[in-house]
Amino acid sequence: MPDVQHKTIAVLPFANISGSEDLEYFSDGITEEIINALAKIKQLKVTSRTSSFFYKGKNIPITQIANELNVAAILEGSVRLSAQTIRITAQLIHAEEDFHFWSETWDRKLENIFEIQDEISLHIAEKLREQYGHFEIQEHLVDKQTYNFSSYEYALKAKFLRNKWNPEDAKTALSLYEKALELDPAYSEAYLGLADCYSFLGTTGFMPFEEAWKKTVRYTNQAIELNNQSSGVHYQLSNQAFFIENDYNKSLQEMKKAIALNPNNAEAQQFISFLYIIAGNRLKSQQHLDIALSINPLSEETHFFRAYHQYMINDYTKSLEMLDNCLSANPKNIPAHSIKTLCLLMLGRYDEAINYYNTIPKDVVIEAERTGIMTLAYSLKKDMTNASLYLEKLKAQSKEVNGFTADSYLFLMYAVSGAKDKAFKWVAQVIDNRSSLLLLRYTDPLVNTLRNDPRYEAFLKIIYQTEDIEEAEEQKTALLDAATTAGYSDKLLAYLSETKPFLSPKLSLRSLAREIEIHPNHLSWLLNKSLGKNFNEFINHYRIENFKTIAKDPGNAHLTIEGLAYESGFNSKTVFNNYFKKETGLTPRQFINQ
Repeated sequence: MPDVQHKTIAVLPFANISGSEDLEYFSDGITEEIINALAKIKQLKVTSRTSSFFYKGKNIPITQIANELNVAAILEGSVRLSAQTIRITAQLIHAEEDFHFWSETWDRKLENIFEIQDEISLHIAEKLREQYGHFEIQEHLVDKQTYNFSSYEYALKAKFLRNKWNPEDAKTALSLYEKALELDPAYSEAYLGLADCYSFLGTTGFMPFEEAWKKTVRYTNQAIELNNQSSGVHYQLSNQAFFIENDYNKSLQEMKKAIALNPNNAEAQQFISFLYIIAGNRLKSQQHLDIALSINPLSEETHFFRAYHQYMINDYTKSLEMLDNCLSANPKNIPAHSIKTLCLLMLGRYDEAINYYNTIPKDVVIEAERTGIMTLAYSLKKDMTNASLYLEKLKAQSKEVNGFTADSYLFLMYAVSGAKDKAFKWVAQVIDNRSSLLLLRYTDPLVNTLRNDPRYEAFLKIIYQTEDIEEAEEQKTALLDAATTAGYSDKLLAYLSETKPFLSPKLSLRSLAREIEIHPNHLSWLLNKSLGKNFNEFINHYRIENFKTIAKDPGNAHLTIEGLAYESGFNSKTVFNNYFKKETGLTPRQFINQ
């Protein structure tokens, strides 16, 4: 297993055991809500939905899944709906040794669905902290999104379809979100869902760009009026700033806000990586890309951003290899086709680029891109007859409605052909017209011939100007001062010695904190940072010492090893054996025989 950070978890899709496939949306929705809730804990790394759901319906060993996702813990569970009640089961698995260290079942009324999700998420977070070490947990991880349960059901069904990311399902999702809003016009998540669907349809060309983004802007603004503390809202505002307002600085700052609210937002991490690389900041781009890959290692979209990063740092062979992997998984990945043709040009494979659009599915061919690539390829090949022919065609396409794609290829053509004055004249005009493709094209490797012109650096500062606000470094200050730490340590150790709460298998960090009158976050910090152990290591040490004591007592000769472990506070034979071997280097049987 690779080097795994301890505070990492993947939440696998909860099984739908309600007896109807039509309720699959509900179990998926519960899973996604738990992922989103745990993702709010900044010191906990949570695998994103895309990578977790890759394993849905697949019979793969837990240890293999954990290895592929590089996580320490796996959460799995099930959901059963019956009339107006819901039963949710969940269990946490320590992946390296493949044992369940916690499980629980909840039977609740459906009308309290958000309270249920909050209760479950908090409980899971507590158990992870007890097992893997300190992180701070908020009082609540799930907010009440709507007071209308039917509205929530419509939104869950819409999200289920939206996550399939194809135009037919996205359009059906739109109607479901609208039904949700008919029942609750103040439902922020439904407005955000509409914005997501329209931005998807607009950027993929399945809806007129301006019409789709006009609606995206409208619904994003309605969502932020209701909830300005949503990572998803600021992610949409960043996209809006980039694609509509051509405002690089605003896009960057909004994406920083999205990440500050939820560092586990893989889409935000990969997009800010993209924003940094087009502005030439390779280091920050790589840092955020690495985070995105650690959260979402199986995402086709994340791997596309990885390939794009390689293209921008001039490693065209590696980029091409990654793009081919993306296209093997999805032959209709339009952005991957676009960047692949650019790689072919940079590698001098001009004939392949010229014929490329004859080899891919016709429904993903963007005519302006085909014309642009052929113009560039013939120009680079020094076939000026065909280059001139396609250049005229490209100019005609640039004057059509929505001709901005063709127009951006004119800039690339001016650059590769050495027409610097025309190239910079185009830049000046586009700055005034505020086209997002300027942000995308200006630092493309194809325009490297412009970089030695003083006008290039001047425009670069204008196009990618920022307020240069760096991400705030987390202040690693102690939660408790030295005197308070010493006082609480004495109180804790005295309480354990006098009352032996560890003999109860139900003891939790939160219940112990309540007994000694300390906030759970402070107790967690005290155990990990001052005493050097997580809660389970600390408490199980006392249980093992108790086992050693009572195992030597002739009066307990009638008890089995398992019985002695249960008398000492353990409620799992596997957990007992694991901790005993770690602490003593012996099995319980070897210890007794000695």
